[in-house]
Amino acid sequence: MTTQKTVLDQISSRAWEHPADRAALNSLKKVPGLNKLLSMLFGATSERSLRLMYLASAVRVSDKQFLRVKLLFDEVCKTFDVEKRPEVYVSQSTLLNAFAVGMDNPFIVLNSGLVECLDDEELTEVLGHELGHIMSGHMLYRTLFIILQKISKSLVQFPVPNWIFSGVYYALQEWSRKSELSADRAGLLATQNPDISLRVAMKLAGGNFEQMDVAAFLEQAEEYNKNDNAGDTVFKFLNIIGQSHPFASTRALEIVNWVRSGDYDATLQGVYPRRTDAEKNASVWEDVKEASEGYANDFKEATQSTRNAANSSQFNEEFKKTAQNVSEKMDETSKKAKEFFDDFFKNKNS
Repeated sequence: MTTQKTVLDQISSRAWEHPADRAALNSLKKVPGLNKLLSMLFGATSERSLRLMYLASAVRVSDKQFLRVKLLFDEVCKTFDVEKRPEVYVSQSTLLNAFAVGMDNPFIVLNSGLVECLDDEELTEVLGHELGHIMSGHMLYRTLFIILQKISKSLVQFPVPNWIFSGVYYALQEWSRKSELSADRAGLLATQNPDISLRVAMKLAGGNFEQMDVAAFLEQAEEYNKNDNAGDTVFKFLNIIGQSHPFASTRALEIVNWVRSGDYDATLQGVYPRRTDAEKNASVWEDVKEASEGYANDFKEATQSTRNAANSSQFNEEFKKTAQNVSEKMDETSKKAKEFFDDFFKNKNS
């Protein structure tokens, strides 16, 4: 079993959320018509059908089935001071994966391969990660992302704003990746041991932890995140575009950076926002502003590096053309994202 954890009394999801992730959720809730669209496409009927599917095809965790998982999840819910506990199911699959689904009454699904591969502490991290998604309200957000993907591939026309089909789609993919970083922080708070979070990330990347080294893995992440080569920026953009999850080494490094920031230790010492009515509506516009400034800086840095690659004599013409196309796409995404944030600031002041 796992070690005794500090109970995070009435902790709010704001304690672990990445600013860009938090701002995205607050912002998306304010987009006119999107809630109606969500209800239309993924309402109670769809959620009920999903639950019925897992009732029929998977195993519901209880005192009589997968007791180990049940006891670990009880501990996670106690750590996060959660009374309304989502259902947990185990589904037959060798793929190391877990996810949360549903909107009004979300539940967690663990693949059997994951349950068998991870020890108690590692499985606690995964359960904390998925509970973090639910507590942060990511289920509505994820559903929106699914809708955008479906609409982009569908011949059916829906009455939605034009930005859905533009560069903001890529910004939403970035938000999806940020939501995973937030949930990783929740996973860390569940285990209260950074080594466990790193171990999970490494197992997801390479499987056999006995064949890996934490320091060497983090060195990989540091090397990948260096921005000293203009051409690498293009390759990184092409690698990550379309991905809903960050790469495993990046996730490990983000955990280390959060610990180094002091926020993790402060949370364990009781310095964190509580779940109160006043807190639910706090700093929405400050979050949006912080996120918009962060994205502006990210895009500016990445676009400049890509332009440098397009103009560099060390690359052939085909590569330089690709770099130019990527730079133009970044410019388009940046402009659309700026328009998106500006619309919310206008709403705030109107």
